[in-house]
Amino acid sequence: MHDTIIILAGGASSRMKNSTDVELGDDLAIQANTRAKSLISLDITGRPVMDYLLFNAKRAGYKRIYIVIGENENLIKEFYGDKSNGNNFHGLIINYAIQYIPAFREKPFGTADALSQAIKQYPELRTKTYTVCNSDNLYSVIALEKLRNSRHNNALVSYDRDALQFNMERIARFALVYIDENGFLKDIIEKPSIEDSELYKDKLGKLQVSMNIFKFDGNLFTDYVENCPVNEIRNEKELPTALLNMVKDNSKSVHAIPISEHVPDLTSKEDIAILKEYLAKHYSNMNWN
Repeated sequence: MHDTIIILAGGASSRMKNSTDVELGDDLAIQANTRAKSLISLDITGRPVMDYLLFNAKRAGYKRIYIVIGENENLIKEFYGDKSNGNNFHGLIINYAIQYIPAFREKPFGTADALSQAIKQYPELRTKTYTVCNSDNLYSVIALEKLRNSRHNNALVSYDRDALQFNMERIARFALVYIDENGFLKDIIEKPSIEDSELYKDKLGKLQVSMNIFKFDGNLFTDYVENCPVNEIRNEKELPTALLNMVKDNSKSVHAIPISEHVPDLTSKEDIAILKEYLAKHYSNMNWN
């Protein structure tokens, strides 16, 4: 059991900024085009979406939070504390890691690069067990608890594709999780065809997808994330690449935790109204105590 979660919030939010404008109102439209997705405010308090993920993390038993942010991100410190580390937010200890952009690039170098830079800035992570996840998905307390309490050193949550409340065009873009008969990860399949998808059903006949939430043992995973090769298609260093390299060398090292539930997310402007309604319905009374 561990108490540390690393939240990746240093991306460029390109899909949000480049998505088609919808009727958001002037303030929300400005936020969508200028802020990191997790810092958009969707309720009357003016607090950011990140609050809800942190709220769930606390309820799941996490205490130490490392948020990976862009090198020019200053707004987050207005919400969670202006110190580089050791900020207290409702009993959570908030630390920031900076994802610097290499001189030869205009955008961040991917999720594996984000985690690698966090490890360099906080060397204690090299030997710690931690959860790592995106900042623009609202993972449930159940999912966070299952990862935190898993007896396996490395794990990922595999989501029943049928339970996700997205349109089929978006769902088809999610990577399939290929699991063996004992529940261990064999492969992650990017954008398979409809015909090929049938090959990757689990023992219950379900298709499982990854929503980019993992548990890692730093003792084993650090070398793989620090030496992650560049994905030739997206030209980024990505966590699934490092993960699969570890699985290739260490079979049965990553256990898949199946969950059947929706994962609200904030990818494009079209998601804002949907998430705003979801938060109003399910988080009307947030008691941090």
